[in-house]
Amino acid sequence: MKRVAVFGTGYVGCVTAACLSRDGHQVVGVDIDAEKVAALNAGETPVAEPGLGEMVKEQVAAGRLRATEDFKGAIAETDIAMIAVGTPSDRAGAVSTKAVEKVVESIGEALRDTDQPYTVVVRSTLLPGILESRLAPLLASASGRELGGSLKICNNPEFLRESIAIRDYDGPPFVVVGTVDGGEADDVLELYSTIDADKVVTDSRTAALLKYGCNAYHALKVAFANEMGSLAKSFGADGIQVMDLLCRDTKLNVSKAYLRPGFAFGGSCLPKDVRALTRYAEEQAVRVSLLRGILPSNQEHLERAFRLIEDSGQKQIGVVGLSFKAGTDDLRESPFVTLVESLVGRGYEVKIYDPGISVSRLKGRNLAYVDQHLPHLAALLVEDVSELFDHASLLVLGNDIANEVDIPACFKDSLVDLRRSIVVADRTGAAVS
Repeated sequence: MKRVAVFGTGYVGCVTAACLSRDGHQVVGVDIDAEKVAALNAGETPVAEPGLGEMVKEQVAAGRLRATEDFKGAIAETDIAMIAVGTPSDRAGAVSTKAVEKVVESIGEALRDTDQPYTVVVRSTLLPGILESRLAPLLASASGRELGGSLKICNNPEFLRESIAIRDYDGPPFVVVGTVDGGEADDVLELYSTIDADKVVTDSRTAALLKYGCNAYHALKVAFANEMGSLAKSFGADGIQVMDLLCRDTKLNVSKAYLRPGFAFGGSCLPKDVRALTRYAEEQAVRVSLLRGILPSNQEHLERAFRLIEDSGQKQIGVVGLSFKAGTDDLRESPFVTLVESLVGRGYEVKIYDPGISVSRLKGRNLAYVDQHLPHLAALLVEDVSELFDHASLLVLGNDIANEVDIPACFKDSLVDLRRSIVVADRTGAAVS
């Protein structure tokens, strides 16, 4: 059993406090709103949420849940603080951190000149970097103590939907704890010992972005379905049935397929079909901003790769894998072809290793595409990968042909893996791109 102070008794805070107390923990809700505090202490919920009123009433009556305006007293009698105050948008659209910072500072001040072990858990939604660069230093400064050991801070994003928040709390997709130095998770995970879900411990930046990623993906799905519905109506089709059938494909459509960040897409299907839909929409004056943004977004991702190579300062480039997918010789709209075309056009000396490609075997549109974009492809290809290593001062890994190549140790610090380098932070925590 843990002793927990929940700061903020709105939707997230009140549901969290009630569920924690129901699961056997001793919980005190902390809020500056006297009416909310009075309501909770009377066994009433300050927010409307199905099932929450009965739970609050039961837990207050059982003595496991109460509320207070006295944050110092709440901290003195607890081991963990869960911060669930709001983080609304400011006028410019940025996240407002004022309320969270005020709570963190108050917690630090209450712990000053004490050696009380304490764990601060940020449940509020904040962009990656805010906990690390603002909240952690603020807690250390206000408390006069070093973080780590007996004073810890981490994040624990919530995935609660209003109207079914209790159900979501009890059956989450996962429980995620983001740590700063890896040692903060045990106390938090103990709070969820009765919850049957995967328990994931990761770094605090990844945990923070996961919450935003989930919400952005939900918004993306709604917007995509609506745009497809609008196109369906214009075509004289049934948009609801189109999306119903689309969702029946759990192999590719509603699955993990393609949801892996890496390099830009290409090939003979995706670019041309997205292009056809957006062109039709333009002709019919149907606004489809999401669909229209797909190809420019793909191009922007490709340009990030070019900047990564450009920033290396190297001019002799070795590329492993040219076709849009390993195991094929299809070069049509391959993003690797586009990248090499840009590099050659800007004066880079490029050699390519892709054993699946032979210029003499290229036919039809595949050959026509290469003749248009890389007319001197034969001069760029090498048959033996050792020739590539001898030539290159920077190695660029394209498709999964790279998995079959034994990369020499000398390229350890002179390598760009397009499957990872643009989307995974380096060891210092700074973004690679």
